[in-house]
Amino acid sequence: MGRITVRTPVLTLRADGTRRRQDTLAAEEPLELRVDGSALTVTMRTPGSDVELAHGFLLTEGVIGAREDVSTARYCDGVDEAGRNTYNVLNVTLAPGVEPPDTGVERNFYTTSSCGVCGKAALDAVRLTSRFDVGTEFAVTPEVLGGLPDALRARQRVFQATGGLHAAALFDASGELLVVREDVGRHNAVDKAIGWAVMSERVPLHDAGLLVSGRASFELVQKAAMAGIPMLAAISAPSSLAVELAAERDMSLVGFLRGSEMNVYTGEKRIDLE
Repeated sequence: MGRITVRTPVLTLRADGTRRRQDTLAAEEPLELRVDGSALTVTMRTPGSDVELAHGFLLTEGVIGAREDVSTARYCDGVDEAGRNTYNVLNVTLAPGVEPPDTGVERNFYTTSSCGVCGKAALDAVRLTSRFDVGTEFAVTPEVLGGLPDALRARQRVFQATGGLHAAALFDASGELLVVREDVGRHNAVDKAIGWAVMSERVPLHDAGLLVSGRASFELVQKAAMAGIPMLAAISAPSSLAVELAAERDMSLVGFLRGSEMNVYTGEKRIDLE
């Protein structure tokens, strides 16, 4: 596996003077995902949990629906100038009978750490049909939601060292964080968390919510819906399309989650106010 963090020299300027020191940065490297030997996507990610990322990506793109849809996931022989394995090429072999993804010109899977939707032919191309409805019984109290950001921050180990990573977590109705994953890309962090659920045979995630450390974009709502997640809570703002899609999919969308204050944009029925 590649490095999660990188040390680099930096000149720090302050009112009381300057100094040179070593700074810790979040690593960002390309991961080429192949399916049955054919290249499918390249994403810029922080190394780590790559197999989870692959499972989560394939589920949220509608290629697989469960762990048993994947036979194997192995790194290929991508090497650097010194002949060392970069661990930046991962091949997923689908189980017999699972249809391979459509990689026609209308679907361009190249993604970056800044925007997972970039490169799609149109927004309609990512309005995928989920195999799962979102859960209807999941509900949380405002107090549980209010405690989530601090719980997430306490488990963002690489963020604490670098200040440069997004995080995604799955949480249950009591506020317990089931899994936390970090990445330079918001969509990668979500794919890693959902991939953990796929590999743990917990999909559809009718009994869990998704928490993200930044804003709630259209694509993150899409990914949550594809996994059957009934609630997405974001520490920052949602986009207009995120709210539109959450309402369309009957999901609960919470934004500006800051302690006891939050905005509920859709799905009030899952917030227990009693």
